[in-house]
Amino acid sequence: MPSVVGLLEQHELAARRRVDGLREEADRIQAELAAAEQEWQEWAVARRRVDAVLAPGAGTAVTEVTSDPLDADVPSPSGDAVKPRSQVPVWCEGLDRSVLSVDYQRIVQTLADRVRLGQGPLTCQEMAAVFGMDVVPARVEALRSKAKRLVARGWLTEPGPGRFTLAAGVAGPGGGS
Repeated sequence: MPSVVGLLEQHELAARRRVDGLREEADRIQAELAAAEQEWQEWAVARRRVDAVLAPGAGTAVTEVTSDPLDADVPSPSGDAVKPRSQVPVWCEGLDRSVLSVDYQRIVQTLADRVRLGQGPLTCQEMAAVFGMDVVPARVEALRSKAKRLVARGWLTEPGPGRFTLAAGVAGPGGGS
C-alpha cells in the first residue's frame, strides 16, 4: 500500500507538470499574440495611409499616424469617419473627458467618483466588477490595456502595480480642472 506522502508527492508532481505545460503554452500564445498585433498594426497603418491619400483634399490635410493599433479606428482629421472614435488624446489643462470614447469616459468617471468619495485606487479586476462585467482574464486585460493607455496619456496614474487612480489635475464634473 502506497504511503499518503507518496501519493501527495505524485499529485503534486502531476500538478506541477500541468502548470509547466500551461506556462509553455501561455508563452507560445503570448509570442503569437505579439506577432498578430504587429501585423494588425501594420495593416492599420497601411489603411490609414491609403485613406489619407484617397481623401478629398489629401494634398492639404495632415494625417496623424499613431503607433497604437487600438487607435486604428480613429477617423482622419478631414472628417471622413468610417468607424467610431477610440483615440485617447494626451490630457492637458482644461481638456474635458467628453473627448474620450465611452469606455474610457467610464473608467475616468469611476475613478473620479472614487477620488470625490475619498476612496483609493482600483485594480482592473475591481473595475470589471464595478462595471458589471464577468471578472475573467480577457475582460480584465482589456480594462488594463485601456487603463495603461490612460496612464500613458496623462489621465490616470498608477500609484502601485496594477492599481489606478485619477491623475492630479484631472478632476471636476467635465474631466478638466
